[in-house]
Amino acid sequence: MQSTPISQIRMRAAEPLQHWFQHMREYLSHPAEVLRGYQRQDLWPDLLAGLTVAIVLLPQAIAYALIAELPPQTGLYAAIVAAIVGALWGSSAHLHTGPTNAASLLVLSTLLPIYAPGSPEFLAAAGLMAVMVGIARLLMGLAHLGVLVNFVSDSVVIGFTAGAGVLISVNQLKTLLRLDFPSSPALFTTLSETFRNLPKAHQTSLLIGLGTVVVMVLIQRFKPKWPNGLIAMVLASICVAIFHLELQGVSVLGELPRNLPPLARLPLFDLQLVGRISTGALAVAAIGLVEAMSIARTIAAQSGQHLDSNQEFVGQGLANIAAGFFSGYTCSGSFTRTAVNWNSGGRTPLSSLFSGLWVLLALLIFAPLTAYLPRSALAGLLLVTAYRMIDQREIGRIWRASRGDSLIMIATFGATLLLPLEFAVLAGMIVSFVRYIVKTSMPAVYPVVPDPNFLHFVPQVNQPACPQVGVITISGSLYFGAAHHVEENIRSNMEAHPEQRYLLLRLHLVDHCDISGIHMLEAIVRLYRQHGGDVYMAGVRPAVRDQMRLIGFDTTLGLDHFLTREDAVSHLFHKVIDPSVCIYECNARVFAECQALPKYKYDITHPDQATLQVHTLQQWLPSELMSLLETNGEEGQYLIVDVREPREYQAGHIPQASLLPLRLISSQGGELPREQNVVLVCRSGRRSRLAAYILQDMGYTKIYNLVGGMLAWEAAGYPVAVE
Repeated sequence: MQSTPISQIRMRAAEPLQHWFQHMREYLSHPAEVLRGYQRQDLWPDLLAGLTVAIVLLPQAIAYALIAELPPQTGLYAAIVAAIVGALWGSSAHLHTGPTNAASLLVLSTLLPIYAPGSPEFLAAAGLMAVMVGIARLLMGLAHLGVLVNFVSDSVVIGFTAGAGVLISVNQLKTLLRLDFPSSPALFTTLSETFRNLPKAHQTSLLIGLGTVVVMVLIQRFKPKWPNGLIAMVLASICVAIFHLELQGVSVLGELPRNLPPLARLPLFDLQLVGRISTGALAVAAIGLVEAMSIARTIAAQSGQHLDSNQEFVGQGLANIAAGFFSGYTCSGSFTRTAVNWNSGGRTPLSSLFSGLWVLLALLIFAPLTAYLPRSALAGLLLVTAYRMIDQREIGRIWRASRGDSLIMIATFGATLLLPLEFAVLAGMIVSFVRYIVKTSMPAVYPVVPDPNFLHFVPQVNQPACPQVGVITISGSLYFGAAHHVEENIRSNMEAHPEQRYLLLRLHLVDHCDISGIHMLEAIVRLYRQHGGDVYMAGVRPAVRDQMRLIGFDTTLGLDHFLTREDAVSHLFHKVIDPSVCIYECNARVFAECQALPKYKYDITHPDQATLQVHTLQQWLPSELMSLLETNGEEGQYLIVDVREPREYQAGHIPQASLLPLRLISSQGGELPREQNVVLVCRSGRRSRLAAYILQDMGYTKIYNLVGGMLAWEAAGYPVAVE
């Protein structure tokens, strides 16, 4: 039984939904693919790489949790869960997911105005925020919106990260000095309170923090492969334990709970709370995805791995959802840990999974030892981390390379310091997107001429232009945002070269054209045709040509006006432009086709343009001349004189015509018989008209011009002689 048209329509309508469900199953079943393809020889390298990453992750997870003013175990829970889930559902073999400094600072900035740090509500809101961030990222991955990360400039990430480094440094001064005042998301408020309470600073805590910084810097300088953060934490803890510094007022972390990440009770249905943290969650989701994909692509460029951005979105989303439900908080990809994973020989995503398991093992075994870990040492670790967040090398490259990217970077940096952090991130992203729109709305539109070897077209810079045809290249999309810009540039070129009656648009760099672009092209065609010229197009891409065909523009322009890039100039030279202008009025040899043309200057006896209209010129149509030749064609009654050049004459002329080039009319035109009817012929009628005026000035009265010249004669199908 055949399907009815209605059933076929329903089937076609259901196809996109079926594809979506198929992709969703593939994304969510990704762990099976990872485990199915795992090879035994990868186990040992992945275990060692996971252990190396865990050594870096352990102090980072605690320190980053303190940035968000969350309990240290929250960072460890997030590190364990996010590393495992992100590895199984992510696309990258080396990207490590877990707590990061930027995400931690965004969490603090979002939640601080809502709840007091340390309260159960603050902790629950952090878990809820992680779930919201995860859902946003998951939906973006399932909806195939991975391409959106391309619309956020790297300068936004660099500017935000640098600003976050400054904020983290300022916020950690309070812990470094062991000062007691309420936390504030405002930079200047924190600085003001720090200076106001500076006399109360605890010197021993300060010395421990500064000592931690010195140890980390020295290890990084002389033994860069050693885990400087972990070593510094261990040394600081030993000092506290030996000298009992906790009795002298040094604040310590305290013993951590020795248990698996517990399931959290989250206020999922508190719509008011959801609304209050939604802006911050959106900012964290966006900046985290850009950060994660940038890191993954950097490592993939070295490993040669192909990435699926949508799968990575799914992995980042599920990692945050799991972290939120298991007493963690918002996570993202970490460049430091990802680089360690790659440099340590990790081969598959299971290296990240093993890092989470190693941290879990350390939590279960060594949790009591954190009772001696001084908070000022963690503050020192964060000061070093914050300093490294300011990528001075990349900032310098952006500053030297692009004014636009530099402005975006500076604007994002300033907004990060002065605005609520979530709005600063979104503002930077919006500025980046606006810059993209502005750039695409102003595609390059520039006149071009052949290079000295006539192999390629190059921008016309201080070079002569052809007096008959302008050649313009358009590079970019012809959509509604760019149509006005392109039209203005074409009109400006027309005003600069009013003698150019013909326009060749090179559109091989145009990949898209919408109805607004078509309307703009129609306006340009009308403009040139109203001035007696025409427009031709070369190298139109198939997709753009199809769009023109569907709208009907190809009929408006004319199918013979679509030319190939290779033959466009040759076609215009031989079929469209007037050679008389090339020979008598143009001293430039712009195109390769111009090189063989003779160039003649008018004799001083030639009349100027003002006197050409003194005489009334008699003109015949090709049909009239043919009729006269057929009925009164006896020799001697009509003399047909072709005023073109010998090469043109030999390529094809009226059988009865004799040759007398225009350049010789002044010197040899007097030899023509005055009693005969002299019919002057050229290619299009321009040269023959000028020759007729010259002969009339010389006293000839029986002078006639063939309208349209040889082009009209051949178009009428009349005979042509070839020599």
